[in-house]
Amino acid sequence: MRRKIPSTAALVCFEAAARNESFTKAAQELALTQGAVCRQIGGLEAFLNVELFRRSRRGVKLTEAGLSYSRQVAAQLDAVERDTLSVMRQQGASVIELAVVPTFGTQWLLPRLKDFQQRHPEVTVNLTNRTRPFLFADTTFDAAIYFGDADWSGTQSHRLMGENPVPVCSPALLDGQGILEASRIAQLPLLQQSTRPYAWRQWFGSQGMNVERDMTGPRYELFSMLAQAAMHEMGIALIPPFLIQRELEESRLVVANRHALNSDKAYYLMIPERKVESASLRAFRDWLVNQAQAYTSKT
Repeated sequence: MRRKIPSTAALVCFEAAARNESFTKAAQELALTQGAVCRQIGGLEAFLNVELFRRSRRGVKLTEAGLSYSRQVAAQLDAVERDTLSVMRQQGASVIELAVVPTFGTQWLLPRLKDFQQRHPEVTVNLTNRTRPFLFADTTFDAAIYFGDADWSGTQSHRLMGENPVPVCSPALLDGQGILEASRIAQLPLLQQSTRPYAWRQWFGSQGMNVERDMTGPRYELFSMLAQAAMHEMGIALIPPFLIQRELEESRLVVANRHALNSDKAYYLMIPERKVESASLRAFRDWLVNQAQAYTSKT
């Protein structure tokens, strides 16, 4: 069945004319005659059966329908241009579109990614933030790194590492004490992570404590937000140490209690089953798993 899509030439002329609000300027930009631009836009209006411009002696002005359509066309043409440039740049190289939970990506993965680039210069890894599972079929992602239980339909999972968060805070909040007992922590403002809503309850529970206010306190979606809030003395946060190594080394954050929360969940690399045979993904998988094993063996 033939698609109901106007010609690309007509859309390009329309986008240029809409952006410049002038057929003359559009013609100059596209190296066409004004008559050619007028014919393309006239043909587009006939195809749509919609008036896109109002013509007058003073020039042209977009109709309401034309303004709405021009925004949609511009966005789609931009996307086609980006995809075209991407294909032209690749020239036989492989690209991995990777969805990754934000703080893990910036604090743990990115500092190590140069090593992968040096080992596999033919593979480009693009990172995009995603905090929750999604349907691979609905996206352009080739793989994902997420925190969970590996229950992701239609994928192959590879465990990387657990989290094991510990309570951390600003040194000022310790008030000269080397460590805070759990009973003291229970009295402080508890900073919550929105994707780990039961973290404090589980941490206190692992020590046989039932704290009434364990789920109260401001909520933040990212560990990087939690870290900033803790550094600004807004409360105490449960954060995996490997995500705040620099902050701990520079004493902007300190471990308030060394009891770690052990969870069955972990960070996983998830690859859709239809892509497990990809050579570039296999290379990235092997490298990433080795990096995770090397890191966890030191901790």
